[in-house]
Amino acid sequence: MTSLAVAAWRLTLATAVLTPLALTTCRAEWRTLTRREWGLIVASGLLLAVHFYTWITSLALTSVAASVVLVTTAPLFVGAISHFFLKEHLSRPVVRGMAVALAGSLIVGLADAGEGAHPITGDLLALLGALSVAGYMLIGRKLRAHLSLLGYVFPVYGTAALALMGAALWSGVALSGYPTSVWLWLVLVAVFPQVIGHSLLNWALGHVSATFVSLAVLGEPIGSTLLAWLVLHEPPTFGALIGGLLILIGITMAGTPSTR
Repeated sequence: MTSLAVAAWRLTLATAVLTPLALTTCRAEWRTLTRREWGLIVASGLLLAVHFYTWITSLALTSVAASVVLVTTAPLFVGAISHFFLKEHLSRPVVRGMAVALAGSLIVGLADAGEGAHPITGDLLALLGALSVAGYMLIGRKLRAHLSLLGYVFPVYGTAALALMGAALWSGVALSGYPTSVWLWLVLVAVFPQVIGHSLLNWALGHVSATFVSLAVLGEPIGSTLLAWLVLHEPPTFGALIGGLLILIGITMAGTPSTR
């Protein structure tokens, strides 16, 4: 099963789960949206599609540790985009944190040179996944200020599902013929990480900043690396551990409020 098929079914099944409730409760809310707001929703969905495709693909090309650590650099992109495009002040802790995390990313890339089928390509895809999810969170922060959770996530997930399914069909990727166990895993991935996990992140976007929400994924590299070690027998390299630690330190520094 290809990475594109996994991403496509994850979003498609998640959208299907939400469809009955969304169509029952959100129609009036959607009628009040402007063309610009619909455009932002579509853009958010496309960014989410790019995030899942690039990140899931990276897992097959580089080590799990490197992929997850690099994709969690998203808070740094959120901070940078907020500063340069949204004209929000970039504090000294954020600048220092970005520098430390950038050094960590470089170490991970160098340490990962011999890991996986195409490690550098996988690392770059993970970074692209971080950049795309940063844009997704920033748009979500803007729209969730006046849109309900379901009113926002349903069209966003639906847009991502259509984009990924379209890409899969265009690429000739097999979307059926899987054993029952695979379908079970796909449903579990759609319900728990997507419908519950991502929706909780989007709920939080209605209450706190996108940078703060993006910092919530900091525990992911630790858990996924341990699971990869225990389940896939894929121990992280020393360089990946050091680089990953620097990235986490940098992101934590960036999320620390300035006292000056």
